[in-house]
Amino acid sequence: MRKNTAAWASELARQHLETTLPRRWAHTQGVARQARTLAPILGDKADLLEAAAWLHDIGYAPDLVNTGFHPLDGARYLRDTHHADDHLCRLVAHHSCAIVEARERGLADYLIREFMRHQPTLSRHLAYCDMTTSKEGIPIEASERISEILTRYGPGHLVSISVFKSRAALEEAVQRTQKELLSPSK
Repeated sequence: MRKNTAAWASELARQHLETTLPRRWAHTQGVARQARTLAPILGDKADLLEAAAWLHDIGYAPDLVNTGFHPLDGARYLRDTHHADDHLCRLVAHHSCAIVEARERGLADYLIREFMRHQPTLSRHLAYCDMTTSKEGIPIEASERISEILTRYGPGHLVSISVFKSRAALEEAVQRTQKELLSPSK
């Protein structure tokens, strides 16, 4: 893995999101800020989580869209263009219960075949960062974030269906991470 992967990831995300998708860029910056708050419980994995936070939505960048499923498009770009660390690619590919939406889109086999399962603890922490950051990049309660996503996409949309199906797992990820922050074992 690169030395200071988070700094590299920040610049890469900025290049792809800042101008073309400013709201997505604001969200991404907030998710990375949340990731930095987890450093006390992450030890030597803090840089990797922050890098994943910076890159989790890079697949939304218009120049990177291939399948239209941003976790897969982003992970493929990182793997194929930047030869990024496998663990980082898997975190991006599977962030925030992406497998559920991949099933809805008929892309689950590709996601699993190309990016094997991820390390559950860091994946849970990344979901915490994503689900506790508003679309504007401001810290928010997970229930509010989930409601906002459901409202933004509307009933019947694949994203809404997937988030609805993932809601319990996403909320559990947030709760478990919050407990860890209250009583770090490291």
